[in-house]
Amino acid sequence: MDYKNLFRKIERNLRTIERSNDLLATLFEILRRLVDDFQDDVGLVGGRIYERTGAAYVLKREYPEDRAPRGFRVPATYGPIQELLERGYVYSRLGDTGVDAKIESAIGVKRFAAIGIGEHCRQVVAFTLKEDSDSEEVGHTLNTIRHAINLKLRSEKFADRFAEARAIQLSLLPPAAPPFADYDIAGASVPAEEVGGDLYDFILVGRSLGVAVADASGHGLPAALQARDAIIGLRMGVEENLRISATLEKLNRVVNHSALASKFISLFYGELESGGTIVYCNAGHNPPLLWNGTTFRELSRGGMILGPNPDAQYERGYETIEPGSVLLAYTDGIVEAVDPDDEPFGMERLRTVVRDGSWSTARELVDAVFAAVRAHAGGDDRDDDQTVVAVFRPAKAARGKTPSPR
Repeated sequence: MDYKNLFRKIERNLRTIERSNDLLATLFEILRRLVDDFQDDVGLVGGRIYERTGAAYVLKREYPEDRAPRGFRVPATYGPIQELLERGYVYSRLGDTGVDAKIESAIGVKRFAAIGIGEHCRQVVAFTLKEDSDSEEVGHTLNTIRHAINLKLRSEKFADRFAEARAIQLSLLPPAAPPFADYDIAGASVPAEEVGGDLYDFILVGRSLGVAVADASGHGLPAALQARDAIIGLRMGVEENLRISATLEKLNRVVNHSALASKFISLFYGELESGGTIVYCNAGHNPPLLWNGTTFRELSRGGMILGPNPDAQYERGYETIEPGSVLLAYTDGIVEAVDPDDEPFGMERLRTVVRDGSWSTARELVDAVFAAVRAHAGGDDRDDDQTVVAVFRPAKAARGKTPSPR
């Protein structure tokens, strides 16, 4: 399953729902949209909304049809409810330990999952699932839905925290690349909201320079926190004599054990050597482009996105950045930015900027990419975070002049 695209679909869906002063009305509209739009993705066929009243959860709304007795109640001591209160999520079926067939048969359910809403799970949204639903996919998806719903409902409460997180995130972005050999390096990141899930970094590792670009699923505060943890983990994990692949495998296990629901991060990390060699590992990230003035190469060797599989393995790739060549790393917010007709910016337009632009420095190339994306989209509004890092190795020219990359 493509978890990043699924997350975007969920967010687009929720953004179209206007918040009501009636929380149950808002949750019912969310429930209706999820059941209608995610049947094929995870097998949702129906759902219910419960609200805590005293020592029980009382059924308030059902979709697509009412099947339970009026005033149907589930004791807060019920096994699946207790698991949900502990984890925020539960997946069960008839026959599982603690599942009461009498309770479930009253609403015609054989397999179900539920998510808690709010810090204390005062509301519960439960889903009836198809018999062939995959527990792992349901778990990832509904945890993502839970996270997205809670974020939507608590957006005002977190306004001040967004500002604080933005300050923290900005402090993590390097003000400039450190001088390194004959390279000219620049980067920039623009979030879709106050904070975003994109980050980049430059890390001195012995006699090499590490270059990292990370993109956590979604955007906003949770994605920002996840990207922050990944970059900090990378800074702590890189060592001069440790293979890049081993570093990413350790980082992947850390991300997998994260308590955040949206724990999917794509990451490109490469270490530059002064002679032009770059040793890299690409963990499910958009492959950076290496342009030598004639052809493009994509740096795609590595492995899957960080997070879903704690046992994932990664391999190293090797390239050479010759004088006159440029390496351009970017996040999918660049190539997936759409114009008013919903046409994405795409790879060919990105290659055109690299190949045909009037830039002569790494900073000018980064700025040219952002300018081209803005022109394509018709403004600064964006649905996703956008990040670009350029590593340019100017060709040596007579009398110290640097020729145009064209």
